[in-house]
Amino acid sequence: MKILAVGDIVGRTGLQKLKEVLPSIVKENNIDFVIVNGENAADGMGITEKMYKEILALNVDVVTMGNHTWGKKEIFNFIDDKHIIRPANYPNNNPGRGYDIYICNGKSICVINLIGRTTMPVLTENPFLIAKDIINKIKNEVDIIIIDFHAEATAEKIAMGYYLDGEATIVYGTHTHVQTADEDILEKGTGYITDIGMTGPKRSVIGMDVEVSLKRFSTSLPERYKLAEGKGKFNSCLFEIDDNTNKVKKIIRINK
Repeated sequence: MKILAVGDIVGRTGLQKLKEVLPSIVKENNIDFVIVNGENAADGMGITEKMYKEILALNVDVVTMGNHTWGKKEIFNFIDDKHIIRPANYPNNNPGRGYDIYICNGKSICVINLIGRTTMPVLTENPFLIAKDIINKIKNEVDIIIIDFHAEATAEKIAMGYYLDGEATIVYGTHTHVQTADEDILEKGTGYITDIGMTGPKRSVIGMDVEVSLKRFSTSLPERYKLAEGKGKFNSCLFEIDDNTNKVKKIIRINK
């Protein structure tokens, strides 16, 4: 089983880059299951229904979200669709689901979306405890468990990897838009990477216009948020899983 996790789609540039390279990557690497983080797809904040459908049209199996889940009001029209999940540690009365189970090549795959709390201005439940609760609930009915941990702090993401080592098949981070080079198979078998990166504008400051970013940092004056334009880049991570043990045996970063 080969599972591809694609880093945060940022703006129309990111979506266009996804369209350009994902089909060939899936074909060349015999990918079985694809997860894309789409919470920045629409102008950097949220996702529209049109964009969501464009992503699914690429044979993407799951779209995960994050702190900008509710960035576009129309999300409420499709948040209950089976192929999109939002952070499971949002309040219980929020619409949508924090995880779901999918069947691929005879395997049951549970994908869980979580959001961090360190320096993240969103009121949420403890992601560590929620993760354990969900895993304890579904572990006897699934073969593979995947966590998209949408968090700011590297320490929080690394801690989650160790916390779920041996219980989750894969734990990977999103949100910071810079791919890390620390992919590893932890001592109890969980495949881990701190951040899978961003699919969006290449010449940018994590997707933001460079000149706007420089002005904000050099003057400390408020400046209107603006997405960068131009050539795109694609960040992703391929997790190869042993079909007999359901454990990760190889992790490869794929970038275009």
